[in-house]
This record gives sequence, C-alpha cells and structure tokens, in this order.
Amino acid sequence: MTPASSGKAITIKDIEAAAARIGGEALATPLLRHPLLDERAGARVFIKAENLQRSGSFKFRGAFNCLSLVPGEARTRGVVACSSGNHAQGVAASARLLGMTATIVMPADAPAIKLERTRGFGAKVVTYDRETEDRDAIATTLCKQSGATLVHPFNDPAVIAGQGTVGLEMVAQAAALGVELDHVLACTGGGGLSSGIALALASRSPSTLFHTVEPELFDDYKRSLDAGTRLSNAAKSGSVCDALMSQSPGEIGFSILRRLAGEGVTVSDDEVLDAVAFAFTELKLVVEPGGAAALAAVLSGKLALTNTAVGIVLTGGNIDPQMMVKVLSRQ
Repeated sequence: MTPASSGKAITIKDIEAAAARIGGEALATPLLRHPLLDERAGARVFIKAENLQRSGSFKFRGAFNCLSLVPGEARTRGVVACSSGNHAQGVAASARLLGMTATIVMPADAPAIKLERTRGFGAKVVTYDRETEDRDAIATTLCKQSGATLVHPFNDPAVIAGQGTVGLEMVAQAAALGVELDHVLACTGGGGLSSGIALALASRSPSTLFHTVEPELFDDYKRSLDAGTRLSNAAKSGSVCDALMSQSPGEIGFSILRRLAGEGVTVSDDEVLDAVAFAFTELKLVVEPGGAAALAAVLSGKLALTNTAVGIVLTGGNIDPQMMVKVLSRQ
C-alpha cells in the first residue's frame, strides 16, 4: 500500500498545508550568517541549518507530513520505508509520535550512528547489501506481507510537500532580513527536498535560481537535467556522501526540477570533507558529509556567486564519530 496522496500533482497549496500540519512538531530551523563564509564566497551566504532539525535532518518534515496523511485504519498496520539513514530516522521518529509501528530497510554499510538512532526511535531495521540487493523490492514485499504503508524517501507528493517547507521558511526568513535570495543550493539525492524547495521558490521568490548539488560519482540529476531525460548512476557506492547515493532521479522530483532548476553542481569527496571541517571549526556546526555538499559547492567556487545573496541548506548532521575524526585529522 502506498500513501493516498501519491498520484496527484504538487502545488504551493500542498506545501502550505504541510507547513501547517507539521508546525507543532518540526522545528523552524534558523537562517544563519557568518562573516568568514561571506568572505570566502565573496557573497552574502544564508545558511538554512536543517542539521538542527528534529531527528538530525530535513527528512523529518516530509516523513511527518506523509505519515499524518495515512488514514486511521491503515495506521494500525504501520509503515515501511527504505533509507540510508536520515529518512529512516525521520520516519521512525514520526511513527513514534503518531503511535504507529515502523520497519525500515537500510543498507548494512549505513553509518552506525544512523542504524543505532533509527532503532532508538523504536523502528525495526531490516538490513540489505547495497551492491547485490534491491531495497525497493524488499520494502514492497514487506508491505505486501503486512499491509503497511510504503513511505518512499523522495518519490511521494506528501514527502516532497513536507520538504518544500524548507523553501517556504528560507524565503520568509530572508525577507524578514530585507533580503531577496539570488541563488539557493541544496544537497540532492533523489530530489525530494530539491523539488520541494524549487516549487516553493517558484511561488514565493520567482527570481531566485535553484541549483542541485551532488557528489561527483552520483550526479544523476545534473546529467539528467542536461539530457532532458532521467539517467542512472553506474556506481552503487563509493562516496562519503551516503545520504546522496540515489541511483536515479525520482520521477516526480525530476518532472518538477526539469522546469524549475538552474545549473547543477557536483563536488568531490575532498571538497565535501573540507566543508564538514569548515562547518565544525568555523561555523561551530556539526554536519554530515551528504549534508555539507551545498556548502562545499560555495567554498570551492563551483558557481559565479560574487556579490549575490545565496541560500544554502545544510541538510543533515548525523555524522559518525569515526567520520568526524577522519575529517578533523585532515586539517
């Protein structure tokens, strides 16, 4: 079973409704500035700190919105999701708040902290081999066996609408500072967050140009947007950005971003790790590699941003202690 919302187009009204629905549980994360980052970028940079969100990433927004829309009788059968860790935690935390059971299909090589925290929220975790097994097939089988609702990490309108609330908040917070953003960059995996933000910007700040940011080996969105059709990645693993290793763009997200996205950007693992270190040492923020991709794009000068107002999303802060040691030992 899939959510009742899947199958309809997403509009700004859906994002506004999601904002009202999740408002009592999701945090309105801050929009931050730092003079050193402005100096490095040659621009005014506004940081949307979703690493401070409930469950440690923006994923809580879409998960809570989606689970809130599951009908009463279906709630008793619980939910199933597949995720490398942040969607897993968002779904698990949301299910606990809503009194539902959750089973999460996660790669066996997911960061230990994400596996542990997902279980800590009360979810059952089913692991799989990223190289040899199909997580979607496993999740579908579990749903058929139990009658549970499948909560896709990005290819679901209710999830995308929930993630789009990040864009609504960014525009409102920037406006309160008297700023209209010229560019917004967000880390992009399957495209749920990026397409939601792009929709919000198109309605509330149409002059703002949105950019996807991906790891070099997992640049399926950049290549797909350039080609005008959805393409897949050859690799299934091999990036420090575990949260951004989707195999291909989501159908719904791609249909939105092919209309609304500007130039796509890619970053290397070294650039991402440097960004994680910069966030920790200079911004005093804990950010996981996948959550720092947009920051990496700004710090490495991937776009011409001089003298502009730039919004970036730090999408998650669920970093393994061992990874943080690796990052800081590079300095």
